[in-house]
Amino acid sequence: MANFKGHAVPGSFFLIVGLWWSVKYPLKYFHQKGKNHQLNHNYPRLEIIEAAVRTLFSVIGFLAEQFVPDGPHFHLYSEDQWIKMMNWQHSTMYLFFAASGITDMLTYLITHIPLGLDRLVMAVATFTEGFLFYYHVHNRPLLDQHIHSLLLFAVFAGALSLFLEVIIRDNILLELFRTSLTILQGTWFWQIGFVLFPPFGTPEWDQKDHENIMFITMCFCWHYLVALCIVVINYSFVYCLLTRLKRHRDGEIIGIQKLKSGNTYHTALLNGSDEE
Repeated sequence: MANFKGHAVPGSFFLIVGLWWSVKYPLKYFHQKGKNHQLNHNYPRLEIIEAAVRTLFSVIGFLAEQFVPDGPHFHLYSEDQWIKMMNWQHSTMYLFFAASGITDMLTYLITHIPLGLDRLVMAVATFTEGFLFYYHVHNRPLLDQHIHSLLLFAVFAGALSLFLEVIIRDNILLELFRTSLTILQGTWFWQIGFVLFPPFGTPEWDQKDHENIMFITMCFCWHYLVALCIVVINYSFVYCLLTRLKRHRDGEIIGIQKLKSGNTYHTALLNGSDEE
């Protein structure tokens, strides 16, 4: 959809997934480090739920692109011309991400699927997103081309990180790096919507002004800095929360042990008194 909603919808999807990953991966890392078997038992179920939600997001996005009032409604070619190619490109992106979500679910539901296939398909989906966007803005105004081209840095870097995760599994640095790029994609989609399709009657941006291009480039860096800060804050929050819970749990265990030892001593004392 070539409008504000068409960028806000995928932006929201990426942002939700990125924020969830910024909590999930630190949680998984600290539990694995502490050898928490309860999380390891529930982790596949958590992954299946996440994959189902991501698949649902993709299906919603796909249907929205097809069935908006001015959408193609599954018509690709008619009367010697292509129909709504922009919507079809967006639909293709959602289709690949839906395939990624389904693959993730199958990976945890079927045991004989090769390890790493989920990351590989997600990497292919992310690369496809970048590939489509690279040819998405040809013959468009300069600012339009530039703001979309900046998105490609996040997309292709995310695809590279995912390809590395196929080989280097469960690496917290790669996972958090991918998370930060996913959050960046989410916020940048929203930024594209505000720049190219200003809501609330705000003035339109001058598409040919070089200073606008300079500001947008700087703004992209700010977006990534915010994404990194979000990852760091959530990582720290998870660490502090788990540390506090561990101390509380250890305190309860120590209290129970003291109570048991006290009861044992009291019992022994009573037995000694009976013998006397």
